[in-house]
Amino acid sequence: MGKYILINDLEVYKLARRLSKIGWEVYNKFDWETKKIIGFQFIESVDSVGANIAEGYNRFHYLDKIKFFYNSRASLSETADHWIELLKERGKISEDTYKEFKSIANNLFLKLNNFINSMYRIKNLSS
Repeated sequence: MGKYILINDLEVYKLARRLSKIGWEVYNKFDWETKKIIGFQFIESVDSVGANIAEGYNRFHYLDKIKFFYNSRASLSETADHWIELLKERGKISEDTYKEFKSIANNLFLKLNNFINSMYRIKNLSS
C-alpha cells in the first residue's frame, strides 16, 4: 500500500495556494469600485482553484475526485486566461505581478493536467 500524501504536500495544491496569495495581494490594493466590478470575481476564481483540489483530493471515488480537479482547472482558466488579462489591460496590476501570476498559473495548469491524467492511470490500474 502506498504512502498517503497530505494535501499540503501536493505540488498542485502548493501552487494553487501561491496563486491565491498573489491574488489576495492584488485584490487588497483595489479601491472599493474595482473590488466590486472585477475584484470579487477574480478572487473567487483564484481561490476556487485550491478549494476544488482540496475537495476532490479527499473524495473516495476516482471519478468524483477527477470531477473536482476538472472544476479546479476551469477556475484556473477563468482566473489566468480572463480575469488577470483584464486586470492587466485596465492597468490594475504591475507587469511584474502579471508575469509572476502567469508563470505560476502556466506551471499549475501543466501540473494539474498531469495530476488528472495520473488519477485516470490509477483508476485504470485498480479496475
